[in-house]
Amino acid sequence: MTEEINRRRTFAIISHPDAGKTTLTEKLLLFGGGIRAAGAVKSNKITRTTTSDFMEIEKQRGISVATAVMSFEYGGKLINILDTPGHRDFAEDTYRTLSAVDSVILVVDSVKGVEEQTERLMQVCRMRKTPVMIFVNKLDREGKPAMELADELENKLDIAVRPLTWPIGVGQSFKGVYNLHEQNVTLFQSAKSTVEEEDERLRIDSLDDERLDTRLGSLADQLREDVDLIEGVYDDFSTGDYLEARVAPVFFGSALNNFGVRELLDTFVDISPPPRRREATTRDVDPDEDTFSGFVFKIHANLDPRHRDRIAFLRVCSGRFQKDKQFRHVRLGKKLRFSSPYSFMARRKEVIDDAFPGDVVGLYDRGDLRIGDTLTEGEELQFQGIPNFSPEIFKEVIATDPMRSKQLEKGLTHLVEEGLAQLFIQDKGRRKIVGTVGELQFEVIQYRLINEYGASARFEPLGFVRATWITADDKDELNRFIRYRDRQIAYDLHRNPVYFAESEWMLRSMMEKYPGIRFHFSSELDSDMSQYELGAMHARG
Repeated sequence: MTEEINRRRTFAIISHPDAGKTTLTEKLLLFGGGIRAAGAVKSNKITRTTTSDFMEIEKQRGISVATAVMSFEYGGKLINILDTPGHRDFAEDTYRTLSAVDSVILVVDSVKGVEEQTERLMQVCRMRKTPVMIFVNKLDREGKPAMELADELENKLDIAVRPLTWPIGVGQSFKGVYNLHEQNVTLFQSAKSTVEEEDERLRIDSLDDERLDTRLGSLADQLREDVDLIEGVYDDFSTGDYLEARVAPVFFGSALNNFGVRELLDTFVDISPPPRRREATTRDVDPDEDTFSGFVFKIHANLDPRHRDRIAFLRVCSGRFQKDKQFRHVRLGKKLRFSSPYSFMARRKEVIDDAFPGDVVGLYDRGDLRIGDTLTEGEELQFQGIPNFSPEIFKEVIATDPMRSKQLEKGLTHLVEEGLAQLFIQDKGRRKIVGTVGELQFEVIQYRLINEYGASARFEPLGFVRATWITADDKDELNRFIRYRDRQIAYDLHRNPVYFAESEWMLRSMMEKYPGIRFHFSSELDSDMSQYELGAMHARG
């Protein structure tokens, strides 16, 4: 058990849109594929769309709209990689994914520097004290000087950084990177689409080596000056500080050209954390405990459109998950058995017999599982920290084909259970209202309703700005409020009452006028404060 736990590495790749996150994911998979089946990667060209962007709309739009889960082996480690959406409209999926990983690789575009979504994602990592490595991408383009980027990373991300590789030139003059730890130079080769058996490296014992001048020309002197400055400004790198999320190691390269990725991956395998302790309602759970526990952080319907399946993604936190063994569903208080648990390479999946802490397992679900559910071997505990934002955009669902109303109902329910949006029902007229945090989610919902369920609908905007779940100790007082504000009251899928505010001023007014009513900014009422902080941070942008 200890050996299996220690060889697991589970991490997410996060970034602002278009920083190259999914491209980096693809290149990490190339390294993993090359080692698992020697020569296989070299005989296959990378396709126009990346492995982790497997949904048709992702291929058309060129963006990730859902977290993809993939596993591969490298350097004696079993690596579980979660490629997340970069677009702000799908940040909730990314934040949920961050609850299921032990570390993070943050991708930054060297041309644009640190962008808004990057800062927000880093805030979540700091809140969770998640270890972060930074990959500065697109060095083959004309971008900001490396020293300026290093300062920007430290200032905007509010974390100490320590370069472990350093670029030699940038854009047209980009020649390669210097590995500060191994003291060798890797020379840049453009348009690489496969993993080479061995990159072209210049191994040197000193920066005074004359071969540097021969190969790099005037850039050799600039490299020497940069390295002197780095060693003088930055402290020696401490693995302990990285694991405690006090410092972020920085790597430079070009994911598109498969350059600088080896240095990142080798260091990641060497120093990244194995599965860590997880916080639950009654106690903290250690990965090396004998009994199994895990939680669902993602649900995806129609992963295979041919079979209309529904897969719940479970992070194993402790013990050993076994096929066909009964586990307790804590929320429902009943036993579940899974005969075909999966591991994933994006859409490709294969049945596994068991899984260990750190692994992500795909469970075929008939509707029993929700995001946030905990499975155990009998213990009554619930894992915490899975965010659920209050929507900011609200639209009424109007069926455009009454003959397909059942398909529309089914599709909306499935997509809402995935966490793509939230669905509210107003009892008068049975009006359906979809709430999201961004406009792009409506486009995805509409596309998937047509292509996966054969249901068409249009969305009419509504004049609400916030949804808050309402509770009260006095049920009569709650019922009076619901009757008084019935035009602004709806119910979520679990029949919890929700108040729709038409302005932030109106919401504050209601909170002051009705002190006996509690207004929650998340459906996760028991952990409302942490959810509110996340929601408020997201809303501030």
